[in-house]
Amino acid sequence: MRELLNAELAKSIKAKNKKRTATLRLINAAIKDRDIEARGKEKEKISDEEILVLLQKMVKQRIESMEIYKQAGRKELEQQEREELLIIEEFLPKALSDEEVEREIDLVIQETKAQSLRDMGKVVAQLKAKFPARIDFGKAAKLVKEKLGR
Repeated sequence: MRELLNAELAKSIKAKNKKRTATLRLINAAIKDRDIEARGKEKEKISDEEILVLLQKMVKQRIESMEIYKQAGRKELEQQEREELLIIEEFLPKALSDEEVEREIDLVIQETKAQSLRDMGKVVAQLKAKFPARIDFGKAAKLVKEKLGR
């Protein structure tokens, strides 16, 4: 993942694409910050899965910012966030649809033999292991809670 990001950064610098270059530098800076945090936890670098989670978090931040700028009538800032969002999303695997998420939750509930809210943690943990950065785990946790709360 790092190699891909660095290769894309080099391409964008050569192409003099300022917006893409700036966004890729933002991504690299966020990864370096996480690498520094990881060193304190006796890891050299964060994994590709952790990079995907980081990118997913950056996407959520852009979506929230776009909403705030839209409400404030700041179209130019909303557009800037939208452009960054599109660039970041290029590096994320395709997200599962709501129907696919629900189907996978049902499968994991069956696999883990989850029966009550006490089992929610192991269901969500297995979903995170199977689909890093492909599911909105906030929404997924609510769905799991609904299904196990019956």
